[in-house]
Amino acid sequence: MSLSPYRFLAVLSLSGSLTFAQPPGGMNRGGPMPRANTSGINNKFLDIAYAQQSPAQKLDLYVPNEGSAPFPVIVSIHGGAFRMGDKGDFQANAALAGLKRGYAVVSINYRLSGEAIYPAQIQDVKAAIRWIRANASTYKLNPDKIATWGGSAGGHLAALAGTTGDITDFDDASLGNAGQSSRVQAVVDWFGPIQFDQMDPQFRASGKGKPDHSEAKSPESELIGRPIMQAPNLVKRASPATYISKADPPFFIEHGTNDPLVPTQQSINFAAALTAVLGRDKVTYIPLEGAGHGGPPFEAPENLEKVFAFLDKQLK
Repeated sequence: MSLSPYRFLAVLSLSGSLTFAQPPGGMNRGGPMPRANTSGINNKFLDIAYAQQSPAQKLDLYVPNEGSAPFPVIVSIHGGAFRMGDKGDFQANAALAGLKRGYAVVSINYRLSGEAIYPAQIQDVKAAIRWIRANASTYKLNPDKIATWGGSAGGHLAALAGTTGDITDFDDASLGNAGQSSRVQAVVDWFGPIQFDQMDPQFRASGKGKPDHSEAKSPESELIGRPIMQAPNLVKRASPATYISKADPPFFIEHGTNDPLVPTQQSINFAAALTAVLGRDKVTYIPLEGAGHGGPPFEAPENLEKVFAFLDKQLK
């Protein structure tokens, strides 16, 4: 039986340590994730620095081989428990399917929690979005049609970029292009954690995952720099739900009903909160029955059709 690429994502133990499933043919435990499939992409610009404060502040830009410019942009944000992952790993594959549909794809790295605590991560995402707008004409991009798309930790950051477009708290001018907006016009959130302090109670209620997110070594605690239950104000500041307003763009949210790492209730509650403010026509929530933390149900052609139908409606 083959393993889904998502099986290489971090599996969180009670101690908060990281382990990896062993792929067919063997990959060293804790070794690199499989790379994205970029064969056949002619127009690619790799390792572009969008800011200068960290080696992590780089992006890969892919432009369709054909079609009418300027192209709407998908900003692909990798997951990995805020600790790991890379712009060039397999997590970009879903977004890269957009190249054949007339989308440019910008896959970004950001400072991980081992280098910098929150809000460095969302500051980097916003800096990358500003860079895209500042350089749109050079790369035939449409600066008015930008979506964020991420899974897991990337879903968190994609959602946070969506709900904070109307505030300036996370726009670090020192990262460059301060005159540009970091707003986005659509968000695709795949199983992102939203309210860190609710994850353990939700897992205790469902029995579908380990209630260890409050531990000092959990990804969420390491992200904010202290155990989450000791820092309610920081936890609130890190939640995309905190910033929901009528100015937010449309959201497309999917979550597996058997996710053992991020409780499905995170997305259920987030979608409900968004809908209460934005209305039902701007929020789509789809539970993927029986699915876990990513995997084939998300990247199946029929599911990607739903994602791109949403993006087409918002960006074309």
